[in-house]
Amino acid sequence: MLGVERWTLDVRFLSLVNILLIQLKRIGDLILTTPAIAALRQKFPEATLSLVVAPAVEELLPAISGVDKIFVVRGKADDALDWLALAWGKFDYCLDFTRNDRSSFLTLLSQAQKRITADHPNLRTKIRARSYNEFVESPVRHLHTVDYHLALLKPLGIHDASRAIRLDLPDSAVEKADQLLKSAQAGDEFVILHPGSARSEKFWKAERWAELIDHCVQERRMKCVLTGGRSSMERTQIGAIKASTRSDVIDLSGKTDLLSLAALVRKARLLITVDSAPMHFAAAWETPQVVLFGPTNPFHWHPRSESAVILLGLGNGPVSEFHPHQPPVPMNQISTQSVIDAMESLLSAPAAPAL
Repeated sequence: MLGVERWTLDVRFLSLVNILLIQLKRIGDLILTTPAIAALRQKFPEATLSLVVAPAVEELLPAISGVDKIFVVRGKADDALDWLALAWGKFDYCLDFTRNDRSSFLTLLSQAQKRITADHPNLRTKIRARSYNEFVESPVRHLHTVDYHLALLKPLGIHDASRAIRLDLPDSAVEKADQLLKSAQAGDEFVILHPGSARSEKFWKAERWAELIDHCVQERRMKCVLTGGRSSMERTQIGAIKASTRSDVIDLSGKTDLLSLAALVRKARLLITVDSAPMHFAAAWETPQVVLFGPTNPFHWHPRSESAVILLGLGNGPVSEFHPHQPPVPMNQISTQSVIDAMESLLSAPAAPAL
């Protein structure tokens, strides 16, 4: 009888847990937080999970599952109602994945019983350290970003959780991607090249992207799809690539939103990209990919998949060992031939079943 009563109390506790997650960084950071969200939902299936994000990630939110409430912090007077909701939320736990001044303020505002973030020697010397009452040993410089996020779950009794990225595309995104591919007559097998980024130092030479297209079209007889954003910097690069190639290429740059781009990546036979959001989309669905790194350290961000080949300047081939103290290197130190070789190795492998 006592055992039955104790089990009933445990279930009631799980159903009443109220957890707040604060992730105010960029799209890639939020995508790499989804394993932590999934682990929390698995541990506390009846809990209320709330997520605080920045406006820059709003497009991604329909693909984030397992969350009951979302607060978008814009830094304006309109945030006042959200702040009140956080202050009155009666949270059991608040996990701050961001660890900056704004996130520490929101953590303190939440009045959660347990206010958790990663420990750091410099944090203890700052006023914002008072926002927390539990610090987790999670050295961000020595961990992959997914592992850094998962480490914050230890005070909730979660260990060895899955590292798999979780994204659920809405039907509207899939339908838009299908329509774009149909209109472009891309066929069932195509290669996506996503050369752009918000950071110009991640750009690879336009003529090298053009050489990849020519190889893929002329040697592999596969259609190539160019994707990218609407910024003038990316549009200029796309124009230079198209001007340099001798082959026909399907240009869908500027025609997708974030989630329809994700749907395109899910359908592709191969993705070739720099360190950017599409890399994480490919990792979510095991789309084979070649990723070019230079200014950012792949140790923290690389997709953990056998179907991903990571290239870094100064290397003689794919990166097989990752180091936390890798210095930045120029993107153009990655040779065209090394990318072609990586492309060939992935295209020679059997294609995954179509989704």
